[in-house]
Amino acid sequence: MLEEVIQTKLHQQLSPKHLDVINESYMHNVAPGSESHFKVIVVSEQFEGLRLIARHRIINQTLADELANHIHALAIHTYTPSEWLDLQRAPDSPMCLGGDK
Repeated sequence: MLEEVIQTKLHQQLSPKHLDVINESYMHNVAPGSESHFKVIVVSEQFEGLRLIARHRIINQTLADELANHIHALAIHTYTPSEWLDLQRAPDSPMCLGGDK
């Protein structure tokens, strides 16, 4: 499963304190059981001192093959452990309005 591949790669690269990989394909116009739309919530000490763009680059580089070949959309939420203590949850993703909206 693609979800497990994403989890494994992010664990290996970032040793996260918290990791959620959420298949959000059901929220989009895709076939049932599809794995094309994901949200990742990653809490890692490796994000300390990094700007948001640098954090996202790490995720994008780690999942480069999956993004090039399997994933249509990836929502990325990255936090340091101290940032996560204040939040404890990432924003909800909006429902898909369709490809032409």
